Amino acid sequence: MSRVLIAYATQTGNTREIAQIIAEGCRFAGGQATVKTLQDIADPAELQEFDAIVLGSATYNSRMMDEMEQFLEVMKTVNLEGKRGGAFGAYGWSGEAPDQIFKVMKDDLKMKLVSDSLRLKQVSLPGGMKMAQDYGRAVIALAQE
Repeated sequence: MSRVLIAYATQTGNTREIAQIIAEGCRFAGGQATVKTLQDIADPAELQEFDAIVLGSATYNSRMMDEMEQFLEVMKTVNLEGKRGGAFGAYGWSGEAPDQIFKVMKDDLKMKLVSDSLRLKQVSLPGGMKMAQDYGRAVIALAQE
């Protein structure tokens, strides 16, 4: 059974909701998903315990949250090359954060990621729940390769 860590930064709770639905999709696909805030990860070495890592942040002022940016810097101290993963986020207008996270994970951390990041305003909007669940399923499929 593939183990997935879904870690996120949120301000209004929308990113947390998306994380929980992605986790549901992971479970539907036979995986085990752990959802945590970035603050709940005390030791970056803990990232090695998972088969895949999915990171999420809301977009504010066309950027990921500072907390996520700092976490990605800490992640660079751990060898995650080849680790599976993905990126997601909630947004109000522009939605750049998931793509920014995805780029760091792919280019700097050398992780193997699902085909694209997931951007949702809210999971409650039409099709949002299915998109988040499908993203979780895609992460499990990638982790099992």
